[in-house]
Amino acid sequence: MIQRHGLNSTLETGTYNLKKPFLGMPAPLGYVPGLGRGATGFTTRSDIGPARDANDPVDDRHAPPGKRTVGDQMKKSQDDDDEDLNDTNYDEFNGYAGSLFSSGPYEKDDEEADAIYAALDKRMDERRKERRELREKEEIEKYRMERPKIQQQFSDLKRKLSEVSEEEWLSIPEVGDARNKRQRNPRYEKLTPVPDSFFSKHLQSGENHTTVDPLQGLGGLNTPYPGSMTPGLMTPGTGDLDMRKIGQARNTLMDMRLSQVSDSVSGQTVVDPKGYLTDLNSMIPTHGGDISDIKKARLLLKSVRETNPHHPPAWIASARLEEVTGKIQVARNLIMKGTEMCPKSEDVWLEAARLQPGDTAKAVVAQAVRHLPQSVRIYIRAAELETDVRAKKRVLRRALENVSKSVRLWKTAVELEEPEDARIMLSRAVECCPTSVELWLALARLETYENARRVLNKARENIPTDRHIWITAAKLEEANGNTQMVEKIIDRAITSLRANGVEINREQWIQDAEECDKAGSVATCQAVIRAVIGIGIEEEDRKHTWMEDAESCVAHGALECARAIYAHALQVFPSKKSVWLRAAYFEKNHGTRESLEALLQRAVAHCPKAEVLWLMGAKSKWLAEDVPAARSILALAFQANPNSEEIWLAAVKLESENNEYERARRLLAKARSSAPTARVFMKSVKLEWVLGNIEAAQELCTEALKHYEDFPKLWMMRGQIEEQCENTDKAREAYSQGLKKCPHSVALWLLMSHLEERVGQLTRARAILEKARLKNPQSPELWLESVRLEFRAGLKNIASTLMAKALQECPNSGILWAEAVFLEARPQRKTKSVDALKKCEHDPHVLLAVAKLFWSERKITKAREWFLRTVKIEPDLGDAWAFFYKFELQHGTEEQQEEVRKRCENAEPRHGELWCAESKHVLNWQKKTGEILAEAAKKIKNAF
Repeated sequence: MIQRHGLNSTLETGTYNLKKPFLGMPAPLGYVPGLGRGATGFTTRSDIGPARDANDPVDDRHAPPGKRTVGDQMKKSQDDDDEDLNDTNYDEFNGYAGSLFSSGPYEKDDEEADAIYAALDKRMDERRKERRELREKEEIEKYRMERPKIQQQFSDLKRKLSEVSEEEWLSIPEVGDARNKRQRNPRYEKLTPVPDSFFSKHLQSGENHTTVDPLQGLGGLNTPYPGSMTPGLMTPGTGDLDMRKIGQARNTLMDMRLSQVSDSVSGQTVVDPKGYLTDLNSMIPTHGGDISDIKKARLLLKSVRETNPHHPPAWIASARLEEVTGKIQVARNLIMKGTEMCPKSEDVWLEAARLQPGDTAKAVVAQAVRHLPQSVRIYIRAAELETDVRAKKRVLRRALENVSKSVRLWKTAVELEEPEDARIMLSRAVECCPTSVELWLALARLETYENARRVLNKARENIPTDRHIWITAAKLEEANGNTQMVEKIIDRAITSLRANGVEINREQWIQDAEECDKAGSVATCQAVIRAVIGIGIEEEDRKHTWMEDAESCVAHGALECARAIYAHALQVFPSKKSVWLRAAYFEKNHGTRESLEALLQRAVAHCPKAEVLWLMGAKSKWLAEDVPAARSILALAFQANPNSEEIWLAAVKLESENNEYERARRLLAKARSSAPTARVFMKSVKLEWVLGNIEAAQELCTEALKHYEDFPKLWMMRGQIEEQCENTDKAREAYSQGLKKCPHSVALWLLMSHLEERVGQLTRARAILEKARLKNPQSPELWLESVRLEFRAGLKNIASTLMAKALQECPNSGILWAEAVFLEARPQRKTKSVDALKKCEHDPHVLLAVAKLFWSERKITKAREWFLRTVKIEPDLGDAWAFFYKFELQHGTEEQQEEVRKRCENAEPRHGELWCAESKHVLNWQKKTGEILAEAAKKIKNAF
């Protein structure tokens, strides 16, 4: 106690004598003088900091209760506001703005009510959830379409990566700095020249010398030579250094280094690649994984084997891992240990047989058979391992002794036998496996007719639910000439299968019918179609479904099935013109002329008012050069359809094509008196015109225009006849009168423009086209002619401006885009063609323009692909056929040219600017499609 007092007094004395350590130092952060003892006399602005928001809590912890914080005051005032029940705060629908009972106690009833309302809200939200999610999805898709990701923008380039070959891929250089460290971080190197005395001293003392041979590359610089001198560095006859040869050696070394650098730059190498790769292959294991991954897998599989040694997949996986890494012997040891641990596992034994070499594998399989005498797969593997056929048979027969009910073993064994032995084996096989359809059918195929019938009857007794047995029986009867039995067998099959609870699947039966068709069993195929075609179809859907079925059969190459479907449909719908037409087109494309004519005879008997069927029959006879038969068909058509324009004109065409001009004239005169139409008059004028009777043609035209002045083709013919007679003024007058009567005929406007251009009146032609565009807005043909007019006049800038306006007015016009491609300079054509394809993806004119573009760039294969695509999309476009034929004449073989010509003749195109100019020319009126094709191709010049 005394000591403590003394220590304290000493400390106090020292404290008074020393200067206080905190004097003159800044106060700690947040220090308030006297706060610890509760002395808060006054507070200045510097103490409380800057002015605060009224909502912030203040530090008045020492204020009296109730006035302690501004927050208390705010809460109180807010409570007052919440309970404002003034009329101005009341709404008829929502009530008071605040909650009336917010100040009241929250009881169990309130909690229950809140839970109910929450459940209702959740239910309503779920009802709207699907719609909301769908709307959000659409908005996201729309956003993605407007602002695609970078990944989507490069998707087409990614797709093109699939075309990159392995060689191209490997030739892509690696990204990175290929220089070595010294080249990447260059430093100033100090080089000190070596004195000659150094060379001479070391040359005489050492035996390991440096020699440079350009054939050795950089390797082999330190080559030991016997003796004390390196050949070539000494001057002959003296022991002195030859400095000239040292300089040459240095130059040689420099040349080698430079050549090595140049080789590495050009992507080649001075190393022998074949030898180098051979060495690499011997070092690198044949697996694609990382070494560390293999070690992990090995450790993991070891753990699995030790934990559960009777788990077969662990042993198989371990063996395969070692096999992949190239350690085949380790794999074999592992799998053999696996057979000891899992002797009842079929997979382990099969894997062991696969990994072992020939004779050892046989021993392994023999051991496996002892452990698993009922395993079919092991017996099959044992048979595969045998190379001699007799040994295979022996193994399989031994297997069948142990596993007589295996269909797979019987099939494998039968395949090795001769037909007679196979028949004996199959008769035993069906006794052991009476439910195998394949074995019964195989036996039936090997038996004679009578025995096959008995076999199939037994098969039906054993397997009453399989349709294939019935179909095979029907095919058997058909093959032996009993076609009347086929229908009965198929009908009995349907009845029997239904009685045994089998559902008749219409699609499966039609597939079976198609297989019968391809196998040549026509009667069976037709019987199956007739039996099942109406099953499971509503009455109102029959026609539509049957037509689809027929088209599907044609697509699969089953023509007899399609014919049977059409025949059945015609029995059910004998008065349906559309069904007869489809059947007729089917016979025209896939049948014979006789079958088509027989069908059309039946068709016109059931649908005598269908003009197109009469005309098809007449045309078929005419193409067969049987003109009297064609005339008789048309005579019958006249009786059924008196005063039919189509039949009159067909009769006229038949006579005029066969040079019976007087008869054609009489027919037309009769038609004009009994069934006068604008087309009849037009054909009358055309006949006289092409025969050279210009005056008669003009008279007929004048007479026709009295009755049909709003028929533009008559005005066109009148103007063209006058142009042919070189009466320009009369032609102009005819076109002008025609345009007054038919202001919306684009062809008339074009003819008028061509007339003015031919006589050199470019300004008038331009004015006519402008007037035409005003009368017929958004007409791409008029815009196209305007562009071409300027182009022919040599005003390419005006033509380009007009084309831009045309594309603004007709943005989806294929003919305009096709012309726009070739208005561009060569480098810009490809870009323009891409724009054209985006706007008019399936327009034949755009596709034709792309084909011509590839042709102009000498990309023959691509051009041919695009020509084929064009004529497939629109076979009626004659211009496409003409360009395609011209292309094949220049770049194709004779077979390809002939194929294009035949396809064109079958398509019989009618449209196209170039095509119509040839086909409707007066001199070409009797020419066939093939001749017009050749003429049109001649007129094409490779100006593009």
